[in-house]
This record gives sequence, structure tokens and C-alpha cells, in this order.
Amino acid sequence: MASLSSDLLLVGDIGGTKTDLLILSVAQGISAPLARARLKSAAYPDLQSLLREFLKTAGFAVKHACLDVAGPVVDGHAHLTNLPWEVDAAVLREELGFISIDILNDLAAIAHAIPVLTAQDARALNPEHNAATGTKAVIAPGTGLGEAFLVWDGQHYRPCPSEGGHADFAPPTEALAGLIPYLRQRLDHVSYEIVCSGVGIPHLYDYFRCQAPTRESVVFARSLAASLDRTPLIIERALQTDDPTDLCRVAMEAFLTILAAEAGNLALKVLALGGVYIAGGIPPRLLTLLNTEEFLRVFCAKGRFAALLSRIPVWLITNPDVALIGCAAHGLERLQAQAPGHPPEDPKPR
Repeated sequence: MASLSSDLLLVGDIGGTKTDLLILSVAQGISAPLARARLKSAAYPDLQSLLREFLKTAGFAVKHACLDVAGPVVDGHAHLTNLPWEVDAAVLREELGFISIDILNDLAAIAHAIPVLTAQDARALNPEHNAATGTKAVIAPGTGLGEAFLVWDGQHYRPCPSEGGHADFAPPTEALAGLIPYLRQRLDHVSYEIVCSGVGIPHLYDYFRCQAPTRESVVFARSLAASLDRTPLIIERALQTDDPTDLCRVAMEAFLTILAAEAGNLALKVLALGGVYIAGGIPPRLLTLLNTEEFLRVFCAKGRFAALLSRIPVWLITNPDVALIGCAAHGLERLQAQAPGHPPEDPKPR
């Protein structure tokens, strides 16, 4: 095992499907990780087991960590929304021997990355001029639907986590109005996550199949029935077909419509004059289906506030490592602040 160094940081993006891990040095930062791995989250009984295996394989004695998780974080404790794990900073510190550990909400981690992103990390959907210190919003459909925002405190942007993805769903079009009664027959709560995430995509497909069952091919029906996770199959089929009536294509176009509407809702709720950033693993995969003009029309369709929304920049983040970038930025800043001779850490909450 490599010698212990107080300048090493374990960075982790802990998702319901996958976990991405890095070991970084303060000197080189995220541009030159010392070790990296992507592991299947569900293959491990808990986060401790996953991290223990990675650290043993990497061969570094790391005593500082900054991790983000897909779920609300309260006092260093989180229960992952789409994975049966309890994550507790105190437990991880004791079992893995960390000196310091920060647990962030995954959307808070993405929010930490927003101020350091470059033009190569995102695609402008509405490149209007934004207020220099205006609030910024983040919405990210992955396994679940995450939302966050950043506020300016006079010197820096401060990320604020949110669980807005679990707010009640409101259909943005007449064509989608039937989703409410359809899903209420099957679920006790119909949220935006239920229709705008990896978890939600099969619900959309099933809804449109229920309306037109003869449009589903027998071969594809068998593939879906044999799959433990139908979402990748639905997305792949939607991207491959040129048939605009294909159920997968219709479902994914509905997904984009709902995403545009909820992005607009979030922009109104936090008055995101600094821009709305669309992140998550799903949107970048749908670029060939994305009609930017239609997306922005739905985004702005808020009655008297349509003109205001039309001036808000909208960005699609294409860098798949955005959560790791934000987690690393936060963790390295904290580690540097603890170094001897460094000015005391800003006491304001992050």
C-alpha cells in the first residue's frame, strides 16, 4: 500500500445504478486522478463494502473523503432514494478510518460544479444573457429526478439541495393529461420523478402502450419482458427508429416535454435569472430527439411569465463527470482550507 498522505482525497458519486470513484491529490486535482473506478452500486450490500474494496484495490491510504449520494442528506446521514443503503458519515469515518468526510446530495455536488464548468462541458439551448449574480437552477434526470439551485452570497455561489423532483406532477399538455388517472390507479403518489427519470420512463411507455397496444411489436415485447431494467431498451429503441409513431419514440418525446415543463417550473420557483442547467445521465443521450425550439416553447409556456422565461439561459450539461467535478471542487477546497497556514474556513453553510 502506498504511504499515507494527508494530501489525498477520495471522491465518489454514489448513484442508484452506478458509483464512480476517484482518488485525487491536492497538487494535481481532478485533471490527474491517481485511481479511478466505476462500480455497480447494487452489487454491494452497503457503501462501506464498496469503498473498502476500491481503496484496497487502488492501494492508497486515503484519510479524507467527499462523497455525493442520490438522496437527501441531513446531518451527514442519508437514505438513498433508489437503493436500500443507509449512508452515515460517522459510520464511514469509524469503519474506514477517515479523518474527515463530507456527504453531499448528488444535486448539490452538480451545483458545486456549475461555477467551474467550461463551454466544452455544456450545450447552450437558450444562450440569452444572464444576470451576473442571478440564482442558477439545476435539474437532472438520472435514475431519479434531482433538483438544486445556487444563490449568490456576495462573494460566491452557494449550492442549495432540493427534493423538488418529488413534487406533485402536473401534465403540461392535453395529450399527457391522462397520465394522472392512469398512474393514480397504480401508485399512491404521482411525482415528476415518476414520469421524468430512469424510473419513470417505463411508466410513460406503459401508458402509451395501454392506449394503443397493437403498436407494440411482439419481438420488442419479449425483450422488455425478459429485461430487469426496461429503461435502456426503451431509450435505445427510440433512438434507432425513424418511425415517429413508435411507442418508444412517443414515450421519449413525452419525457422531453415533461422535462421542459418542470425545468420552467423550477426556473420560476427560484427565479433562476442566472440560468437553468439540465444535467443527469439521460438528457445527453436524447440529443437526436431534442427539438430545441419545441423544448423552449414548453419551458416558457407559463402564461404572464413567458417573456421572463424566454430571457433565461438554458444549458444542457454534456460532461458525464459533472457530479464528480463538483464533489472534487468542494472536497479539495475543504482539504486545502484545513492545511497548515491556510486562512480559516469560511464558516457560512454550504
